[in-house]
Amino acid sequence: MILGCSFDSVADNAAFADKLGYPFALLCDTGRKIGMAYGACETPDAGYAKRITYVIDDKGIITHALPKVDPTTHTAKVLQMVS
Repeated sequence: MILGCSFDSVADNAAFADKLGYPFALLCDTGRKIGMAYGACETPDAGYAKRITYVIDDKGIITHALPKVDPTTHTAKVLQMVS
């Protein structure tokens, strides 16, 4: 399962997904609780989240963390990790 998470509202996430044909579920973290728990921001008033990827196994254990996302190589790296 692939999930995305942003600080945007439900309406903003829906517009983003529709505009770009984004096929994955987007979670809305307007209170920044998920972002703070996973290190994407440090305070509840953060303007934006750092782009971080976590691979979480079926038991809920984080098996990989990618704190710096390079869009040109990211997909290949993640696919290699999970295959």
